[in-house]
This record gives sequence, structure tokens and C-alpha cells, in this order.
Amino acid sequence: MRALVQRVSSAGVKVEEANYKSVIGAGMLILLGVKTGDREDDVIFVADKCSNLRIFEDAEGKMNLSLKDTGGEVLVISQFTLYGETAKGNRPNFTMAARPEEASRLYELFIERMKFNLGGERVKSGIFAAMMDVSLVNAGPVTVMVESKEK
Repeated sequence: MRALVQRVSSAGVKVEEANYKSVIGAGMLILLGVKTGDREDDVIFVADKCSNLRIFEDAEGKMNLSLKDTGGEVLVISQFTLYGETAKGNRPNFTMAARPEEASRLYELFIERMKFNLGGERVKSGIFAAMMDVSLVNAGPVTVMVESKEK
């Protein structure tokens, strides 16, 4: 499982066909990719790591605070393209990405774990497998990759 984490001043997602919109203020935008073979323990590891990731500045300007500390919000977006393989040719191969049925289940579990860690009102999401317009203002910029442990 991969989570591309971006520290943001604001972020939002819009899905036209579903008339759906979700917006957050300061916090994190997490693009979440689920790999074939990922399990519930991967969800817990990555969600807990993201919740506790110290990428927010303290009073001295050092990145010492987590989302838990700042009270910020999080927007979670499913992103199977994080497992796009580009070593051969120019067209990405997505065979490492989990099948939609399993990816959807683990994506929803990730959102639930983030709500458990941070409180439900602070966690927003996109719509799994929808064509989404995602916007963000990357603060810093700060962007890091969080991955589950190798099995």
C-alpha cells in the first residue's frame, strides 16, 4: 500500500456526475494506492503512520507536529495509478494495482481507520473509481511517500 501524502493549506475534490464535492482546510491530502496482496494490517500500518507523520511545523518552525497534534483535516483519494509501472515502454502498466473489489474494500477500511485515529469530522474522501477533479494548495511544499512494510 502506498500513500502519497501532501501537506496542504487547502484541498478539494469534485465529481461532476455524482454531484459530489468535498473540501478541507489545512491538513493532508492523501492519494492512496492499493497493491495486489495488501491486507488489513497494511491499512492499519499506513493509516497510523499518516496520522502520526510529523510534517507540520511547531512554534520553532521545525517539522515536529502530526495531524493529531495540529487538529488538521485529511482528504483521502483513491489512486491506483500510484502502482503504474513505467520501466518498459511509455505506457504505464497497472498490473501491480489491486483488483477494484479488493482495493475498494481496503480504501474504505483506510478511511475508517483515519476516522478512528483523528475523529470522523476531520476525514473527508473522494468516490472510489470515479473520475475526480482534485485541487490542492501544497504547503511548503511538503510531499512524502508512506508505504506498508514488505512482506
